[in-house]
Amino acid sequence: MAASIVCGRTSMFFRSLNEISCSKTLLSANAQTLLLQTASYNPKPLRLKLREPYIPDRSSEKTPDWQKTPRYDRKLFGRYGSASGIEPASLWPNHEQLERIIEDENQWHPPLEVTLKNLQEKERQDTEKRLAKEKLIAANMAKMPKMIADWRKEKRQTKTKMNEEKSRRSKLLAEARESLGQTLDPRNHKFLEMVAELEKEEKTKQKLMKKKQKHEQQAAAAPPPPPAAAP
Repeated sequence: MAASIVCGRTSMFFRSLNEISCSKTLLSANAQTLLLQTASYNPKPLRLKLREPYIPDRSSEKTPDWQKTPRYDRKLFGRYGSASGIEPASLWPNHEQLERIIEDENQWHPPLEVTLKNLQEKERQDTEKRLAKEKLIAANMAKMPKMIADWRKEKRQTKTKMNEEKSRRSKLLAEARESLGQTLDPRNHKFLEMVAELEKEEKTKQKLMKKKQKHEQQAAAAPPPPPAAAP
């Protein structure tokens, strides 16, 4: 039985070798055929007049517009020279174009002297801005103590006014309770109306007092009347 197995494997091995050799023969035949086709390829030559320069016909409508421009003329003259049939004088810019070129050159590529002058002017402006800013900062720092003192004073005044308003409100509430009764709810509309009336009376008294003080100050500041003339 072992001999039969060995014989079967040997036959399979020789069969595989035969298939490989056949495939190699087929591939080599195809490669040789491809090489023969490539070697025998003889295309027709392109019928182009490469030795003669191509000069577009400006009078033809088939000629594209970009081949009628001065830029294309300069290109043709640079490639073919006098064979292009273009006058070299026509390639130079006219007076208007030359002035425009000079103007653009001065604007985008100014001379060294102008560049240095512009740099100096920019440095001068930057220095002025920096000094002005430092001066403003110094002035504000000098005002800082007074500003802090004013802020503290204003804060104290605001707190004093709030305490006075609170005391005045408490006084008005006490008067309203005394008039309407201690057991009355502070949210009652009668109680609120009474408080509003008392506040109105208080504001009227303050206005009259301020008006009186103003008149007294004006009278004190007025010059005394001239003495009467003797008869």
